[in-house]
Amino acid sequence: MRRLSLEAGDTLPTAVFFPPKGAMRIGAAAGAALVAGEEGRYMRALKSVLGQPLLHEARLIGGRRRSLAEVTAAFLAEAKARAERAAGVRFDAVLSGRPVRFHPDPEADARAERDLRDAYAAAGFEAVDFLPEPEAAARAAGDPEVPGLGLVVDIGGGTSDFTAFRAGRGVAVLASHGLRLGGTDFDHALSMARAMPHLGLGGRLRREMGAGSLPVPRAPYVDLSTWARIPFLYGPDARRMAAGMAKLAEDPAAMGRLATVLEDETGHDVAFAVERGKIEANDRGAGRIDLSVVERGLSADLDRAGMDAILSDAREALADAADETLARAGVAPGAVDRVVLVGGSSRMGFVAEAMRAAMPNAAMRRAEAFTAVVDGLAIASR
Repeated sequence: MRRLSLEAGDTLPTAVFFPPKGAMRIGAAAGAALVAGEEGRYMRALKSVLGQPLLHEARLIGGRRRSLAEVTAAFLAEAKARAERAAGVRFDAVLSGRPVRFHPDPEADARAERDLRDAYAAAGFEAVDFLPEPEAAARAAGDPEVPGLGLVVDIGGGTSDFTAFRAGRGVAVLASHGLRLGGTDFDHALSMARAMPHLGLGGRLRREMGAGSLPVPRAPYVDLSTWARIPFLYGPDARRMAAGMAKLAEDPAAMGRLATVLEDETGHDVAFAVERGKIEANDRGAGRIDLSVVERGLSADLDRAGMDAILSDAREALADAADETLARAGVAPGAVDRVVLVGGSSRMGFVAEAMRAAMPNAAMRRAEAFTAVVDGLAIASR
Protein backbone atom coordinates (compact mmCIF):
# COMPACT_ATOMS: atom_id res chain seq x y z
CA MET A 1 0.00 0.00 0.00
CA ARG A 2 1.43 3.35 -1.06
CA ARG A 3 0.59 6.55 0.80
CA LEU A 4 0.47 9.69 -1.34
CA SER A 5 1.60 13.00 0.14
CA LEU A 6 -0.58 15.86 -1.03
CA GLU A 7 1.67 18.40 0.68
CA ALA A 8 4.63 18.32 3.05
CA GLY A 9 3.84 15.86 5.84
CA ASP A 10 1.25 13.11 6.06
CA THR A 11 -1.89 15.23 6.38
CA LEU A 12 -3.74 17.92 4.43
CA PRO A 13 -5.67 20.22 6.80
CA THR A 14 -9.20 20.99 5.59
CA ALA A 15 -8.61 24.72 5.41
CA VAL A 16 -8.83 27.15 2.51
CA PHE A 17 -7.66 30.71 1.87
CA PHE A 18 -9.01 32.94 -0.88
CA PRO A 19 -6.96 36.05 -1.70
CA PRO A 20 -8.77 38.96 -3.40
CA LYS A 21 -7.11 37.87 -6.64
CA GLY A 22 -5.38 34.68 -7.64
CA ALA A 23 -5.75 31.00 -6.86
CA MET A 24 -7.26 29.46 -3.77
CA ARG A 25 -4.75 27.96 -1.33
CA ILE A 26 -5.50 24.88 0.76
CA GLY A 27 -4.05 23.00 3.71
CA ALA A 28 -1.00 24.35 5.50
CA ALA A 29 -0.56 27.06 2.85
CA ALA A 30 -3.98 28.47 3.79
CA GLY A 31 -3.01 28.69 7.45
CA ALA A 32 0.35 30.21 6.57
CA ALA A 33 -1.36 32.96 4.57
CA LEU A 34 -3.57 33.81 7.53
CA VAL A 35 -0.67 33.84 10.00
CA ALA A 36 1.34 36.05 7.63
CA GLY A 37 -1.49 38.59 7.65
CA GLU A 38 -2.19 38.39 3.93
CA GLU A 39 -5.41 39.94 2.71
CA GLY A 40 -8.05 37.34 1.98
CA ARG A 41 -10.71 35.05 3.40
CA TYR A 42 -9.74 32.01 5.50
CA MET A 43 -12.10 29.13 6.26
CA ARG A 44 -11.78 25.94 8.27
CA ALA A 45 -14.03 23.13 9.61
CA LEU A 46 -16.00 23.01 6.36
CA LYS A 47 -17.40 19.55 7.15
CA SER A 48 -19.24 20.92 10.18
CA VAL A 49 -21.79 22.76 8.01
CA LEU A 50 -22.75 19.76 5.84
CA GLY A 51 -26.48 19.18 6.05
CA GLN A 52 -27.17 22.78 7.10
CA PRO A 53 -28.70 25.63 5.06
CA LEU A 54 -25.53 27.66 5.71
CA LEU A 55 -23.70 25.36 3.28
CA HIS A 56 -25.66 26.76 0.34
CA GLU A 57 -25.74 30.45 1.30
CA ALA A 58 -23.66 32.52 -1.12
CA ARG A 59 -21.17 35.06 0.24
CA LEU A 60 -18.51 37.27 -1.34
CA ILE A 61 -15.41 35.06 -1.16
CA GLY A 62 -12.25 35.57 -3.19
CA GLY A 63 -13.68 38.31 -5.36
CA ARG A 64 -16.99 36.61 -6.25
CA ARG A 65 -20.09 35.20 -4.61
CA ARG A 66 -19.85 31.51 -3.82
CA SER A 67 -21.28 29.05 -1.32
CA LEU A 68 -19.49 26.80 1.15
CA ALA A 69 -20.71 23.89 -0.98
CA GLU A 70 -18.69 25.30 -3.89
CA VAL A 71 -15.70 25.88 -1.60
CA THR A 72 -15.86 22.27 -0.37
CA ALA A 73 -16.00 20.97 -3.94
CA ALA A 74 -13.05 23.19 -4.90
CA PHE A 75 -11.01 21.78 -2.00
CA LEU A 76 -11.78 18.20 -3.05
CA ALA A 77 -10.98 18.98 -6.69
CA GLU A 78 -7.57 20.34 -5.72
CA ALA A 79 -6.90 17.30 -3.51
CA LYS A 80 -7.90 15.03 -6.41
CA ALA A 81 -5.59 16.86 -8.82
CA ARG A 82 -2.65 16.61 -6.41
CA ALA A 83 -3.24 12.89 -5.87
CA GLU A 84 -3.37 12.27 -9.62
CA ARG A 85 -0.12 14.17 -10.16
CA ALA A 86 1.58 12.24 -7.36
CA ALA A 87 0.32 8.82 -8.52
CA GLY A 88 0.46 9.40 -12.26
CA VAL A 89 -3.03 7.95 -12.73
CA ARG A 90 -6.57 9.30 -12.88
CA PHE A 91 -8.89 8.72 -9.92
CA ASP A 92 -12.59 8.59 -10.76
CA ALA A 93 -13.84 6.67 -7.68
CA VAL A 94 -13.41 7.38 -3.98
CA LEU A 95 -14.06 5.60 -0.69
CA SER A 96 -14.64 8.41 1.77
CA GLY A 97 -14.75 8.33 5.52
CA ARG A 98 -17.75 9.85 7.23
CA PRO A 99 -18.77 10.26 10.86
CA VAL A 100 -21.14 7.66 12.24
CA ARG A 101 -23.58 10.57 12.50
CA PHE A 102 -23.13 14.00 11.00
CA HIS A 103 -26.23 15.09 12.93
CA PRO A 104 -28.48 13.46 15.56
CA ASP A 105 -31.51 14.05 13.34
CA PRO A 106 -31.71 11.27 10.68
CA GLU A 107 -32.97 13.62 7.96
CA ALA A 108 -30.18 16.13 8.58
CA ASP A 109 -27.67 13.27 8.70
CA ALA A 110 -28.85 11.93 5.33
CA ARG A 111 -28.79 15.45 3.90
CA ALA A 112 -25.19 15.91 5.07
CA GLU A 113 -24.09 12.73 3.30
CA ARG A 114 -25.87 13.88 0.13
CA ASP A 115 -24.09 17.24 0.41
CA LEU A 116 -20.73 15.50 0.68
CA ARG A 117 -21.56 13.12 -2.17
CA ASP A 118 -22.54 16.11 -4.33
CA ALA A 119 -19.25 17.85 -3.48
CA TYR A 120 -17.26 14.79 -4.57
CA ALA A 121 -19.27 14.65 -7.81
CA ALA A 122 -18.65 18.36 -8.45
CA ALA A 123 -14.93 17.71 -7.87
CA GLY A 124 -14.92 15.14 -10.69
CA PHE A 125 -15.46 11.78 -8.97
CA GLU A 126 -17.84 9.46 -10.79
CA ALA A 127 -18.39 6.93 -7.98
CA VAL A 128 -18.50 7.66 -4.25
CA ASP A 129 -18.84 5.18 -1.37
CA PHE A 130 -18.70 5.86 2.36
CA LEU A 131 -17.37 3.99 5.38
CA PRO A 132 -17.79 5.18 9.00
CA GLU A 133 -14.46 6.57 10.15
CA PRO A 134 -14.10 4.58 13.40
CA GLU A 135 -14.76 1.35 11.47
CA ALA A 136 -11.96 2.29 9.10
CA ALA A 137 -9.69 3.03 12.07
CA ALA A 138 -10.55 -0.36 13.58
CA ARG A 139 -9.30 -2.03 10.40
CA ALA A 140 -6.02 -0.13 10.59
CA ALA A 141 -5.37 -0.25 14.33
CA GLY A 142 -7.35 -3.23 15.60
CA ASP A 143 -4.32 -5.55 15.79
CA PRO A 144 -6.16 -8.43 14.05
CA GLU A 145 -3.68 -11.11 15.13
CA VAL A 146 -4.21 -10.48 18.87
CA PRO A 147 -7.60 -11.85 20.05
CA GLY A 148 -9.73 -9.65 22.26
CA LEU A 149 -12.39 -6.96 22.49
CA GLY A 150 -11.62 -3.36 21.72
CA LEU A 151 -13.18 0.06 21.32
CA VAL A 152 -12.06 2.69 18.82
CA VAL A 153 -12.52 6.21 20.17
CA ASP A 154 -12.20 8.69 17.29
CA ILE A 155 -12.41 12.32 18.44
CA GLY A 156 -12.27 14.62 15.42
CA GLY A 157 -12.87 18.28 14.86
CA GLY A 158 -16.66 18.19 14.84
CA THR A 159 -17.73 14.66 15.75
CA SER A 160 -16.82 11.85 18.11
CA ASP A 161 -17.21 8.28 16.86
CA PHE A 162 -16.97 4.91 18.56
CA THR A 163 -16.68 1.37 17.20
CA ALA A 164 -16.64 -1.80 19.30
CA PHE A 165 -14.73 -4.62 17.60
CA ARG A 166 -13.56 -8.18 18.13
CA ALA A 167 -10.03 -9.01 16.98
CA GLY A 168 -8.47 -12.38 16.18
CA ARG A 169 -8.10 -13.69 12.65
CA GLY A 170 -9.20 -10.30 11.42
CA VAL A 171 -11.29 -7.49 12.87
CA ALA A 172 -15.07 -7.82 13.20
CA VAL A 173 -17.11 -4.68 13.83
CA LEU A 174 -19.71 -5.27 16.56
CA ALA A 175 -21.38 -1.85 16.82
CA SER A 176 -20.78 1.81 16.10
CA HIS A 177 -22.13 5.01 17.60
CA GLY A 178 -21.39 8.71 17.28
CA LEU A 179 -22.31 12.17 18.46
CA ARG A 180 -21.87 15.69 17.16
CA LEU A 181 -19.12 16.79 19.51
CA GLY A 182 -15.45 17.35 18.78
CA GLY A 183 -12.39 19.51 19.07
CA THR A 184 -14.01 22.61 17.60
CA ASP A 185 -16.68 22.32 20.29
CA PHE A 186 -13.94 22.17 22.93
CA ASP A 187 -12.46 25.35 21.41
CA HIS A 188 -15.88 26.99 21.39
CA ALA A 189 -16.53 26.26 25.07
CA LEU A 190 -13.07 27.50 26.09
CA SER A 191 -13.39 30.63 23.97
CA MET A 192 -16.79 31.50 25.43
CA ALA A 193 -15.52 30.94 28.98
CA ARG A 194 -12.10 32.62 28.78
CA ALA A 195 -11.58 34.70 25.62
CA MET A 196 -14.96 36.24 24.79
CA PRO A 197 -15.38 37.97 28.20
CA HIS A 198 -12.38 40.12 27.23
CA LEU A 199 -14.45 41.21 24.20
CA GLY A 200 -17.52 42.12 26.22
CA LEU A 201 -19.39 38.85 26.75
CA GLY A 202 -21.10 38.83 30.15
CA GLY A 203 -21.26 42.62 30.29
CA ARG A 204 -24.26 44.90 30.22
CA LEU A 205 -25.58 47.63 27.91
CA ARG A 206 -27.26 50.82 29.06
CA ARG A 207 -30.79 51.25 27.76
CA GLU A 208 -31.02 53.86 25.03
CA MET A 209 -34.21 55.15 26.63
CA GLY A 210 -34.99 54.93 30.33
CA ALA A 211 -33.07 53.64 33.31
CA GLY A 212 -31.47 50.27 33.80
CA SER A 213 -29.42 47.99 31.56
CA LEU A 214 -29.64 44.84 29.47
CA PRO A 215 -27.23 41.89 29.17
CA VAL A 216 -24.90 41.89 26.18
CA PRO A 217 -26.38 39.48 23.57
CA ARG A 218 -24.54 36.17 23.25
CA ALA A 219 -25.22 35.56 19.55
CA PRO A 220 -22.21 37.39 18.03
CA TYR A 221 -19.86 35.70 20.48
CA VAL A 222 -21.29 32.28 19.67
CA ASP A 223 -20.51 32.92 16.00
CA LEU A 224 -17.08 34.41 16.73
CA SER A 225 -16.08 31.31 18.72
CA THR A 226 -17.38 28.87 16.07
CA TRP A 227 -14.78 28.15 13.36
CA ALA A 228 -17.23 27.73 10.47
CA ARG A 229 -19.24 30.87 11.28
CA ILE A 230 -16.43 33.38 11.79
CA PRO A 231 -16.26 34.56 8.14
CA PHE A 232 -19.96 35.44 8.16
CA LEU A 233 -19.39 38.10 10.86
CA TYR A 234 -17.20 40.10 8.50
CA GLY A 235 -19.85 42.39 7.09
CA PRO A 236 -21.34 45.85 7.60
CA ASP A 237 -24.29 44.65 9.68
CA ALA A 238 -22.14 42.95 12.31
CA ARG A 239 -19.74 45.90 12.41
CA ARG A 240 -22.60 48.36 12.93
CA MET A 241 -24.02 46.17 15.69
CA ALA A 242 -20.67 46.05 17.51
CA ALA A 243 -20.12 49.79 17.15
CA GLY A 244 -23.60 50.47 18.51
CA MET A 245 -23.05 48.19 21.50
CA ALA A 246 -19.70 49.86 22.23
CA LYS A 247 -21.49 53.21 22.68
CA LEU A 248 -23.90 51.72 25.23
CA ALA A 249 -21.57 49.31 27.03
CA GLU A 250 -20.91 49.67 30.73
CA ASP A 251 -17.42 48.38 29.85
CA PRO A 252 -16.69 50.28 26.62
CA ALA A 253 -13.08 49.07 26.46
CA ALA A 254 -14.08 45.41 26.30
CA MET A 255 -16.87 46.05 23.81
CA GLY A 256 -14.50 48.14 21.73
CA ARG A 257 -12.30 45.08 21.36
CA LEU A 258 -15.18 43.20 19.72
CA ALA A 259 -15.61 46.06 17.26
CA THR A 260 -11.87 45.97 16.54
CA VAL A 261 -11.87 42.22 15.88
CA LEU A 262 -14.73 42.54 13.39
CA GLU A 263 -13.23 45.59 11.70
CA ASP A 264 -9.75 44.03 11.41
CA GLU A 265 -11.16 40.55 10.60
CA THR A 266 -8.99 38.85 13.23
CA GLY A 267 -11.60 36.35 14.45
CA HIS A 268 -9.57 33.39 13.20
CA ASP A 269 -6.48 34.73 14.96
CA VAL A 270 -8.45 34.68 18.20
CA ALA A 271 -9.66 31.14 17.47
CA PHE A 272 -6.10 29.96 16.81
CA ALA A 273 -4.99 31.60 20.07
CA VAL A 274 -7.65 29.65 21.97
CA GLU A 275 -6.59 26.43 20.24
CA ARG A 276 -2.93 27.03 21.10
CA GLY A 277 -3.84 27.79 24.71
CA LYS A 278 -5.86 24.56 24.88
CA ILE A 279 -2.95 22.49 23.59
CA GLU A 280 -0.49 24.18 25.94
CA ALA A 281 -2.72 23.63 28.98
CA ASN A 282 -3.27 20.00 27.99
CA ASP A 283 0.41 19.24 27.38
CA ARG A 284 2.02 21.29 30.15
CA GLY A 285 -0.72 21.66 32.77
CA ALA A 286 -0.90 25.44 32.38
CA GLY A 287 -1.17 27.73 29.39
CA ARG A 288 -2.22 31.14 28.18
CA ILE A 289 -4.60 32.39 25.52
CA ASP A 290 -2.57 35.14 23.86
CA LEU A 291 -4.96 37.86 22.68
CA SER A 292 -2.29 40.40 21.77
CA VAL A 293 -3.66 40.38 18.20
CA VAL A 294 -6.64 42.22 19.70
CA GLU A 295 -4.82 44.45 22.16
CA ARG A 296 -1.19 44.60 23.20
CA GLY A 297 -0.58 42.63 26.40
CA LEU A 298 -4.07 41.11 26.50
CA SER A 299 -4.27 37.44 27.52
CA ALA A 300 -6.28 34.90 29.49
CA ASP A 301 -4.78 32.24 31.73
CA LEU A 302 -5.85 28.64 31.22
CA ASP A 303 -4.69 25.74 33.38
CA ARG A 304 -5.50 22.05 33.02
CA ALA A 305 -7.87 21.94 36.00
CA GLY A 306 -9.82 24.96 34.81
CA MET A 307 -9.98 23.63 31.26
CA ASP A 308 -11.22 20.24 32.42
CA ALA A 309 -13.92 21.96 34.49
CA ILE A 310 -15.10 23.93 31.45
CA LEU A 311 -15.15 20.72 29.38
CA SER A 312 -16.77 18.51 32.05
CA ASP A 313 -20.01 18.24 30.06
CA ALA A 314 -18.03 17.05 27.04
CA ARG A 315 -16.25 14.44 29.15
CA GLU A 316 -19.57 13.11 30.44
CA ALA A 317 -21.05 13.02 26.93
CA LEU A 318 -18.06 11.02 25.62
CA ALA A 319 -18.27 8.53 28.49
CA ASP A 320 -22.01 8.07 27.88
CA ALA A 321 -21.40 7.51 24.16
CA ALA A 322 -18.77 4.85 24.90
CA ASP A 323 -21.21 3.10 27.23
CA GLU A 324 -23.93 3.23 24.58
CA THR A 325 -21.61 1.72 21.95
CA LEU A 326 -20.71 -1.19 24.21
CA ALA A 327 -24.38 -1.73 25.10
CA ARG A 328 -25.26 -1.93 21.39
CA ALA A 329 -22.45 -4.44 20.93
CA GLY A 330 -23.55 -6.51 23.92
CA VAL A 331 -20.13 -6.06 25.52
CA ALA A 332 -19.59 -5.42 29.24
CA PRO A 333 -17.19 -2.51 29.95
CA GLY A 334 -15.00 -4.81 32.03
CA ALA A 335 -14.53 -7.15 29.05
CA VAL A 336 -12.85 -4.50 26.87
CA ASP A 337 -9.10 -5.14 26.83
CA ARG A 338 -8.00 -2.28 24.57
CA VAL A 339 -9.13 1.24 23.74
CA VAL A 340 -7.69 2.65 20.52
CA LEU A 341 -7.54 6.47 20.58
CA VAL A 342 -7.76 8.09 17.14
CA GLY A 343 -8.16 11.66 15.92
CA GLY A 344 -6.32 14.83 16.89
CA SER A 345 -8.66 15.70 19.75
CA SER A 346 -8.25 12.25 21.33
CA ARG A 347 -4.95 13.60 22.65
CA MET A 348 -6.84 15.70 25.18
CA GLY A 349 -6.01 14.23 28.58
CA PHE A 350 -9.58 14.10 29.80
CA VAL A 351 -10.53 11.79 26.91
CA ALA A 352 -8.20 8.99 28.01
CA GLU A 353 -9.15 9.60 31.64
CA ALA A 354 -12.85 9.23 30.83
CA MET A 355 -12.26 6.03 28.86
CA ARG A 356 -10.02 4.57 31.58
CA ALA A 357 -12.73 5.20 34.17
CA ALA A 358 -15.40 3.61 31.95
CA MET A 359 -13.29 0.54 31.00
CA PRO A 360 -10.87 -0.07 33.88
CA ASN A 361 -9.40 -3.27 32.44
CA ALA A 362 -8.54 -1.80 29.05
CA ALA A 363 -5.10 -0.72 27.89
CA MET A 364 -5.04 2.73 26.30
CA ARG A 365 -3.44 2.58 22.86
CA ARG A 366 -2.77 5.62 20.73
CA ALA A 367 -2.96 4.88 17.02
CA GLU A 368 -1.63 7.20 14.33
CA ALA A 369 -3.94 10.01 15.39
CA PHE A 370 -4.26 11.72 12.02
CA THR A 371 -3.78 8.83 9.59
CA ALA A 372 -5.46 5.75 11.12
CA VAL A 373 -8.76 6.47 9.37
CA VAL A 374 -7.11 7.02 5.99
CA ASP A 375 -5.02 3.87 6.41
CA GLY A 376 -8.18 1.90 7.23
CA LEU A 377 -9.96 3.31 4.20
CA ALA A 378 -7.04 2.22 2.03
CA ILE A 379 -7.21 -1.30 3.47
CA ALA A 380 -10.98 -1.42 2.90
CA SER A 381 -10.69 -0.12 -0.66
CA ARG A 382 -8.45 -3.06 -1.61
